[in-house]
Order: sequence, then structure tokens, then C-alpha cells
Amino acid sequence: MKRILNGMVKTMDLVNPPRITALQDLHDAEDRGPFSILIGTILSARAKDEATSRIVKELFKVYKNSKQLANAKIKDVEKIIKSIGFYHVKAKRIIDVAKIIDSKYNGTVPDDLEKLVELPGVGRKTANCVLVYAYEKPAIPVDIHVHRISNRLGLVKTKNPEETEFELMKITPKRLWLDINETFVKYGQNICKPISPMCNVCKITNSCKYYKTKKNAS
Repeated sequence: MKRILNGMVKTMDLVNPPRITALQDLHDAEDRGPFSILIGTILSARAKDEATSRIVKELFKVYKNSKQLANAKIKDVEKIIKSIGFYHVKAKRIIDVAKIIDSKYNGTVPDDLEKLVELPGVGRKTANCVLVYAYEKPAIPVDIHVHRISNRLGLVKTKNPEETEFELMKITPKRLWLDINETFVKYGQNICKPISPMCNVCKITNSCKYYKTKKNAS
């Protein structure tokens, strides 16, 4: 896995510098901490990274912490996040989550997977994103990019992201878990795209099942 991660980084260094992911952007900002990562991950579902980063920052200009967001009116939150997909559902969800974080956890986001997945609308991917980007605790958040690339490479043969997560945990040293999501997501956004992947510049084609199959078919 280390060789694959290094190959991805080398490939991206040769192409235009890839944009930073929304969660890494929020992590680097370090002005709202784990709560902004949690809310940002919920809002990021089916949304572009640029939109997520911008909207989360706008949201936290108005609501500084879980207590303030917990007491917010849904219509007011909807106005701020309206440009993001499914904003009606997401507005209610982040307010509900804020209420639990404020009342049950005294405003502190749990750093425990089991507690995180008990929050409304928080699945394993979101919980793992909080662990990785907020607390830098080893976990493997699996989104569409991580799932697609892992299967294309032939690292796993899985039907859904949760299966992919468990398989990657088996074959990847724990010291590399923190690097997987950020590297794979950027690679999926810029190189190994869903349609027309840039195999011509990829430095890991010798380890790629998809590339070998395509080459043999041509």
C-alpha cells in the first residue's frame, strides 16, 4: 500500500497540483475543531468540495459552536446552506446533531466510532472522517473514490464502501490508515476519474487490474 500511495503522490506532482479536499481544508483551518469537521462531513454528502468548504465557513460565522447551532431555526440554516444539495434534510440533520453534541456531550464531539454512529445521519464513513480529520486517529473513511479506486486496482473485490473499508483494514498497515482517504480522494478527483481515467499519466498502472484488463482488450 505504501508503494501505491507514493505512486499516487508522484503522479499528482506531475499534473497540475490537485485541489485540497474540503475536510483537509477544515482540518488545516483549525478554528472550529472537531465540530466543524463533523458538520462539514454531513454537509459534504453529494456536494462538491469547494461548495462544502465555503458553506461550512459561512455557517460557522453565524453559529460558532454546537450550542448556537442547536438553538438555530431551520429556515435560517437553510438560507445559509441553500446552494448545497438536499439542504432541507441537511439543515434539520445538523441541528439535530448539534443538539445531541451540546446536551449529551457538553459540546465536545466524541472521538469514538460507536458513539459517533449513534448520531442521526452519521454512518461509518462520516464517523471515520471525524476520527481522521478531527482527531488524527487511525481509520479508513471510504467514499465513492476510495471504493472505486480500490476495486479498480484490484486491492479489493467488494460491492459497497463498508465492505471496502473492512478489506482495506485487513491489508493496510495501521500506520498508513490516515493517508488513504485524502490521497485516494484527490486521486479520484484528478486522475482516476469515474469516466476516462488518466491512465496515460498514472504511475501505478503496473499494479492496476483495470489498466491491465483494458490493455489486454485493446
